[in-house]
This record gives sequence, structure tokens and C-alpha cells, in this order.
Amino acid sequence: MKKAIYLLILPLVVVSGLVLANRGINNERSKKPAVKPLTAAEREAEMKKWEASPEGVKFKQWEASPAGKKVYAGAAKIKGHLNTFTSMEAIITSLSLPPGSRLGFGVMARIDGVDYIVKFEPEESQLEQLQSLKVNDKIIIRSHTVSYAPKYSYPIVWGEYVEQDGKVIFKRVPRKGGC
Repeated sequence: MKKAIYLLILPLVVVSGLVLANRGINNERSKKPAVKPLTAAEREAEMKKWEASPEGVKFKQWEASPAGKKVYAGAAKIKGHLNTFTSMEAIITSLSLPPGSRLGFGVMARIDGVDYIVKFEPEESQLEQLQSLKVNDKIIIRSHTVSYAPKYSYPIVWGEYVEQDGKVIFKRVPRKGGC
């Protein structure tokens, strides 16, 4: 009988020892200092360092070029809609993105006479509705973000909400776990 009790208690002691040891290890990890954000002076120094790099020089040249100015003008044209997350009427001009793009799923659309790349990050269930769009379809887009890159001749609007004929066909699902 004593042997049976000892055999039952021994694994209990071993498991509880492992649990307590793991707890101590986890506490040590959390005590590490968090990465502090850069100060304004450090950010400015890093920015100047990047601007002096070959990539930074290339980007600055693109910004000053007619193509860069055209992209910035297109982004500025819809900035008010982006800041207030208001609806923008768009007409689909192409169902494919420019050759060589690596933006994932998206379409080309014209908003207020300017062509934009409209990029989506759809879930599997939303993909079918977005793929049903056709050229010359009118849609309503809402977004918070526009970006640009020297690789593309168009501003890139991140589609967060799209409706067609009063029916919502896409709504961005927030990422799990925060940002």
C-alpha cells in the first residue's frame, strides 16, 4: 500500500517541480527591457542616413520626377476622403494589376478622373464577391490609407470597405491580436 502511495505522489512532485521551474523561466523573460521608441532627433538622423543610401537617393529622384509628382497629386486628391473615412465613387477600369506587381488581390479603379490601384486583403469567404466585379462597375470605396512606391505609376488605395448597388461586398476584417 505504501509503495502505491509513493508511486502516485512521486509523479505529482515531479510535475509540480517542472511547473514551478517553467514559471520562473517565464518571469525572467518578461523582465527584459522593452525596445524604446526613437527620439525625434534619432528618427531624423536615421532618415538622413537612409536618404543618403542608394535606395533613398533613388526614391528622392522618383519623387521629383513627373511620374512621382503625378502619384503624389493623385494621393492628395483623395486625402480628405481618407481622413474622414467617407465614401468615394469609383469605376473599375481593370480587373488585373500592373504587370510585375506583388500587391496580392486588387483592381484598377478611377476615382474623380484619376486611376488608382485598389488593394484588398480579403478572407477566403470575401474573395468570391470581389471576383464578381466587372470592368465599368460602379462601386463605393472607403479607406484610411493610400500609399505609393516608385515601382507603380499609380497611388495604392487600401480597400477597407466596398459596396456595390447598396450591398456591402467587402469589409476588412481587423487582425486578431491588436495592430
